[in-house]
Amino acid sequence: MAPITIIGSGLAGYTVARELRKLDKDIPLRIISRDHGGFYSKPMLSNALAGNKSAEQLLMKSAAQMAAELNAEILSNTGINAIDRQAHQLHGSAGVLAYSKLVLALGADPFTPELAGDAADEVLSVNDLDDYRRFRAALADKHNITILGAGLIGCEFANDLLGQNLQIQLVDLAESPLSRLLPPAAGAYLQQQLEKQGVTFHLGSATQHVQRHGNGYRLTLHNGVQFDTDLVLSAIGLRPRVTLAQQAGLAVERGISVNRQLQTSDADIYALGDCAEVTGYLLPFVMPIMQAARALAATLAGNTTDVRYPAMPVAVKTPACPTTICPPPAGSIGQWQIEIQENGLKALCVDDTGKPLGFALMGSANAEKQLLATQMPAWLV
Repeated sequence: MAPITIIGSGLAGYTVARELRKLDKDIPLRIISRDHGGFYSKPMLSNALAGNKSAEQLLMKSAAQMAAELNAEILSNTGINAIDRQAHQLHGSAGVLAYSKLVLALGADPFTPELAGDAADEVLSVNDLDDYRRFRAALADKHNITILGAGLIGCEFANDLLGQNLQIQLVDLAESPLSRLLPPAAGAYLQQQLEKQGVTFHLGSATQHVQRHGNGYRLTLHNGVQFDTDLVLSAIGLRPRVTLAQQAGLAVERGISVNRQLQTSDADIYALGDCAEVTGYLLPFVMPIMQAARALAATLAGNTTDVRYPAMPVAVKTPACPTTICPPPAGSIGQWQIEIQENGLKALCVDDTGKPLGFALMGSANAEKQLLATQMPAWLV
């Protein structure tokens, strides 16, 4: 019998495997990883510097340890070039591999900013453990770091780098940080708290040029502002990895299109995690991945199960301004009510009847997160 095959050894792939093994200890299982195949927590990459963690220290278990734990075959450093859906085969660097059911847990790639200048290709990004290792090495002897993107990951890296006694600059086209998740008043509050710790913001304009200048770089923004920096890190967002699915003829929109059972347009192929768009939802957060993995494991074990998304607050790792965000469900219409507190801010999104839809809690207002979370509507019932 050909094994259930998972392509991807990140949180999504390994969580499906763990959940499946709770339900079926013996079904043949293969996991294919394009890198070392070891298990680590990707969310830890944006706050590991404060703990002085090396890449090796972040690695929790090797591929060999995961293979033993999961009773699975793990193929490390293995690329997959094509899916033959009719033959139920994968083609790649390990040759031809048969599968019974296929799970795509491919993850996402960092957006590549459109930059001019002779140093545009020297901008770094951190999307996996190897990237983190390179970034940590590049920080040696640096004093001024510029981060492109003031979204969740950009703000988390900014806060993390503050502990390294570095000057941090954040650049974003939006007028306030975390603009896709926070109302402007809450974004402004986060900005103020990070500025108190020494972060400099350049908002309302994107970076245009990155030129070599001395031992570092000179950045030019679209609004004409120029400044110098020692290192540039891009954190402007992620793009789901969909090429393999597209080439196989699977339905793709923003991500690989899947239904409530995480099933693609091919009945024997599933997708979850950062690469998947679940009935219109792209949710690159831990809790949705866990929900999807449990549902998919049940389906693979023979009990077809719909994924359900309850309200899932997101904790932003910015100790300078502890922040919890529970976005309103997609498509909902509401107004934000802002309450400034002595050491925090509470933002509550309500509909025209006053029913709560979402919230953002900052500083001392986080004391209300457990109570408020119980009042929020589910994202996908």
